[in-house]
Amino acid sequence: MAIHLKRLANVISPPNSIFNPISGKSFILDSHSSLPEKIISSFSSRHEFSACSAGITGHIASEDVEERGRHEFLKWHKGGMFHKSASIDPTALIDFGAVVHSGSFVGGNVHVGSGAVVGPNVTIGQSTKIGYNVALANCTIGDSCVIHHGVCIGQDGFGFFMDENGAMVKKPQALKAHIGNNVEIGANSCIDRGSWRDTMIGDHSKIDNLVQIGHNVVIGKCCMLCGQVGIAGDYVTLGGRVGVRDHVTIASKVRLAAASCVTKDITKPGDYGGFPAVPIREWRRQVASRSQTLK
Repeated sequence: MAIHLKRLANVISPPNSIFNPISGKSFILDSHSSLPEKIISSFSSRHEFSACSAGITGHIASEDVEERGRHEFLKWHKGGMFHKSASIDPTALIDFGAVVHSGSFVGGNVHVGSGAVVGPNVTIGQSTKIGYNVALANCTIGDSCVIHHGVCIGQDGFGFFMDENGAMVKKPQALKAHIGNNVEIGANSCIDRGSWRDTMIGDHSKIDNLVQIGHNVVIGKCCMLCGQVGIAGDYVTLGGRVGVRDHVTIASKVRLAAASCVTKDITKPGDYGGFPAVPIREWRRQVASRSQTLK
């Protein structure tokens, strides 16, 4: 609703004063102050203002919904904000600037760093450390995990298909990402939520910085991921920049050399390397043979 402030001021208060309909108070204009400056300084910054040729008009935008939303959030022990429907253990530490959204659960002795966002209905197990600017959505985090700065977990995966008209259509991404206990995830890594099954990271697995884990990936326990990765079993170690194609399964107790590429299932434990990945001794023979050929 637009209110002509000049006319309103003349009705309610003296000609040299302006009435603020938000606060219900008037203020006196002095000879050194302009009308627009006083209007802007008087009103809350939450409202928009516009000037028209007929005079100064204050446009008060309706923000009732936003105001109600703000009232749903409370301050956590002089720290960050949390939704009143969230369940947070009294021993948890929510740093200034962090936000915990509705329906989320934060366990005992959890530390949520500044700038982190815990989305609706996220679960964080006890003694887990969440770094600065972490974004958590559509996921569960186990006990005693370390989630380093800038990690994103539970966002949509990259899945599209082409329809009959040749247009790219997004595949539904409606499932979750589950992180086990004692997992460490390096800075700025991303773990997408599932589309046809939940994305899973097993207990005690360690993930390097800048790792991308796509939707539907299942990684077993005690795995070390040092680069680009796909689906893995238990006790698997993937060196830096290892690539794993879609729908490939890696057996337990497999180690892959750096820059290897897995194009088909690996069913036997052991060391592998190369592109495509083969048993490590075979790969070394291939490298030696090429070296001899080039001489």
